[in-house]
Amino acid sequence: MQVEVLNISGKKTAKKVDLVDSIFAAEPNDHCIYLDVKQFLANQRQGTHKSKERAEVARTTKKLKRQKGTGGARAGSMKSPLFIGGGTVFGPRPRDYSFKLNKKVKNVARKSALSYKAKDNAITVLEDFNFEAPKTKNFVDLIKNLNLSDKKTLVVLGSNNPNVYLSSRNLQKSKVINASDINTYDILNADNVILAESSVKVIETILNK
Repeated sequence: MQVEVLNISGKKTAKKVDLVDSIFAAEPNDHCIYLDVKQFLANQRQGTHKSKERAEVARTTKKLKRQKGTGGARAGSMKSPLFIGGGTVFGPRPRDYSFKLNKKVKNVARKSALSYKAKDNAITVLEDFNFEAPKTKNFVDLIKNLNLSDKKTLVVLGSNNPNVYLSSRNLQKSKVINASDINTYDILNADNVILAESSVKVIETILNK
């Protein structure tokens, strides 16, 4: 599949890029996408949640009232979960939410996500570019020239570019990543994927191992 390459002004150039069918026209596997996104989101969780249980609450252990004759239930400690300020029953404990996922499954998921975007004509190939200095206005103008101002965009660069990354950092609807860090969640979370010309080869190398 051939795609025309645009410049940062949003105009067509004389160049075209081949997007290989094995990645951008693959048969999507929804279950692999589900597993990869689930793992990505699970890995973002800190897992530091904690509530105090009965043994950890600082309250008196003195018996509140006599055992019998009060007309109420027996009570032996203010640490009981039945009382306000008592311990929590089966509360959350610190834990690790991450889990293992095979590399082949992750590869299929990323290919499936890119294929969905290609099918929806939501992939734009852009000439390799750079900014002289980090400036949000430059990045905003770039997105505006591509008529994507009102859409969530994912910009994939061929290599690390601090100026472009810093220019986009405080924009809610835009995210910049390197081709080596491409993942299923970011692809699907964006309305449009902008691939820098050099990133196409990097993606092909990674996903066609």
